[in-house]
Parts: sequence; C-alpha cells; structure tokens
Amino acid sequence: MEIRDLTPEDLDDVLDLRRRAFGPLSASDRDRWRRAVLPSLGEGRYLGAFDGTRLAAAARLRQFTQWWHGRPQPMAGIAGVTVAPEDRGRGCGSTIMRAVVERGRALGDAVSVLYPATTGIYRSLGYEHAGAQHSVRLPAELLRQIRPSGQVKLRRMGPGDAGEVVSILHRVHGAARASGPVSWDEQTWSLWLESEDDFLYVTDDGFVVYRWHGEDMLVDSLVAGSGETLRALWSLVGSASSIAHEVVAHVTPDDPVLWLLRERTIEQVTQRRWMFRVLDVAAAAERRGYPVRLAGDAVVTVDDPLGGGGTWRLEFAGGSAAVIPAEQPGVRLSVNGLSALYAGIPAATLRLSGLMSGDDRYDETLDAAFAARPYMLEDF
Repeated sequence: MEIRDLTPEDLDDVLDLRRRAFGPLSASDRDRWRRAVLPSLGEGRYLGAFDGTRLAAAARLRQFTQWWHGRPQPMAGIAGVTVAPEDRGRGCGSTIMRAVVERGRALGDAVSVLYPATTGIYRSLGYEHAGAQHSVRLPAELLRQIRPSGQVKLRRMGPGDAGEVVSILHRVHGAARASGPVSWDEQTWSLWLESEDDFLYVTDDGFVVYRWHGEDMLVDSLVAGSGETLRALWSLVGSASSIAHEVVAHVTPDDPVLWLLRERTIEQVTQRRWMFRVLDVAAAAERRGYPVRLAGDAVVTVDDPLGGGGTWRLEFAGGSAAVIPAEQPGVRLSVNGLSALYAGIPAATLRLSGLMSGDDRYDETLDAAFAARPYMLEDF
C-alpha cells in the first residue's frame, strides 16, 4: 500500500468508499461535504492508501480547537476512516491510521480524538476511551416552564456569525475550565450555519442550534456564558412544547439546565463514547490547563510503539506545566494510559486496568493535575 495526500480528483473515489462504509449521501449532503473537505486537501489533512491506482482506504484529520481545563489547543479530529469492503482484513485500517498519527504530529497537533466504530484497532494504535457526547431526553414542557429574565436579546444567526460563534466558545469554555469540548474553524462553522433546517439564535454570550427531530426537538449545541442567557435559550427551545413533547439535547455531564427543571426523576441519558490520543507528550502537557493552586511534580515514563515515548518530569505551578526530560523512570504508562490520564481517568483505575505501573508516590499529584469530566457537544 502507498500512502499519499488526496487531491480533488480523488474525491469521487472517496465518496464511493463512504457510501460503501456509511451509506449513501443526498445530493445536497455530497455538495456540502465537498465544500467542507476541499480546504483540507491543500493542508495535508486527507490521506489515502492506494493499491496501485485504486483507492483502498482513506482518513481525514479535521482541524479543531479543543479545551482542556479551559485552555484551548489545536486538535486533530479523525473522521471518515473508510476501507473498501474488498480490502478489509488486510491491515489497511491500521496502515492508514499509522500514517494519520505521523501526519498529525507533523502538522503540530499534540492531541487527537475520534469516535470509534470499533475499539480494537484504535486501542492498538494508542487511542483510549476518554469522554462522551452526552444526550438527554427531556419533556419539552419542563423547558417551557423555565422563566427567562427578559433582558437577553436574541437574534437569528447565519453564516456571517461564524466568527462570533468561535469567539463565544473561547470565552465560555475558558471561563468554565471545560475539558473536552471542541470548535470547528470559522470557515467550517459558516458552512454549518447555512442549514435551512436548523433554528439558529445568538446573543452576546451564547448561542443555540436546534431543529425538528421527527415529532421532537433536537438541540445540537447550546452554549451559554451566564444564567440569564442559559434561561433564555432553553426557554426558547421549550416554546415548541405545544407540538413537540420531548427534547433530545447534547449537554455537558453536569449541565446547569438540569438544575433549572422543576421536576427530575428518571432521565434518559445516552453516551456516545470518544477515544483520545496524545501525539506529542511534551507539547500536550505544556498546552493543557491545570488547577491554578496546584503545585507539585511527577516523573512519567511513556511507552509509545508509534514513537514519541520517553521520560519527563512534569512540574505543575500557576495553572501550567513545565516539561523537562528526565533519566530516572517514575510512573510508567503506555500511551493509552497517558491519554486516559490526560482526560481525567484516575490513577487507581489505570493501575487496576494495567495501563499504569511503577512508582505510586506521584499518583495523587497526577490525579489532581489531570482531574476532568471530559465531554463533547459535537459529533464529527
């Protein structure tokens, strides 16, 4: 197999792979997909595995911003991993994903995320389960009963508001010290804000994207930087309760809307799990945010079969980490274990599952440094 960057001339073959892997796309969805992927072709973010001249597998590195403890950093979101049916079982998936990890590092992305169709192949390449997209089903009437203050001015938004959406996400996720949520770049947001089926509203410190979902409402994304905006946006969604009986919403694990409801008994929550991988240990640790009052250090040795392993001393102070090469090993982690630790999985869990071993004197410091409840609102 030969790995090379895809070109516009390869897109028909990529669409054929996608159809065989995920099902057909409508004409309008194919057009939007082409418009979305074209910029990535010139950026080296779409790779293909070729058997001669025939495309056997493909994978895309989407360019995201991801927040960890409120600090943003570039992230490679892996999407569109497809293998031709006749090539499955030949190792094409592993081949293209090894190339993806190498390309992500070359592009300067220190971390990577994907939604897996299966765990085994991605775990073998260093990805580990870390967080989820949480979806909750709520009675629309309960949302309608949330009373806004009347001081929040909402307006409809469109493609021209993409920059404002990105700005809101940076402010809100930073202030909330959020871990895991992502944002597309401004160009991609402008594409998503074109949808005629979505209801799009924005205010100074928040926005909502929602639509009809059969006889219910689906909230794709609702972000609010104040209690007043939170109430205004959820009340807006709930105003459809005369027709929609339920609202399915992508929310944070401890979303404040759940504390605004008059009644809470049994909640239907589903989790779509995502997997995380550290590509560059030093850069990922230095770009992450940490508790400001935390002061301490830990020595970690990381084993990464795809390169990038080593031993480092992490020195935590003032909400940041200094990463210094070290010689004497401390805590020993596979890259899967480090990726899970980075996402807030406790040291005790990692030791019991065999992802961490060695000196345990740093466990409490590592737990405090990387504590998180990671989530995403978006699918990709």
